[in-house]
Amino acid sequence: MTLDDAIQTMTAIVKRASASAEVKAAKISDEEARLTVLAPAGDIQAIKDATFQPVMDLLKENLDVQVFVYDKDAPPPKG
Repeated sequence: MTLDDAIQTMTAIVKRASASAEVKAAKISDEEARLTVLAPAGDIQAIKDATFQPVMDLLKENLDVQVFVYDKDAPPPKG
């Protein structure tokens, strides 16, 4: 699996857990990416639960995809 495939897979998992979530991907290197997820507060735990094991599985393939989930009504500071 490529990093792009991993990003697409994780984005799909997030969207299944929360259809209204916004996902922004940032590639850190050829093997590492960060997904910033803005979702309703009520969906945050479902997203964390849905992404935990797939993230662990990707690590076995030497792909580090970190998923950071934030309340869309209180997003992280810009900058």
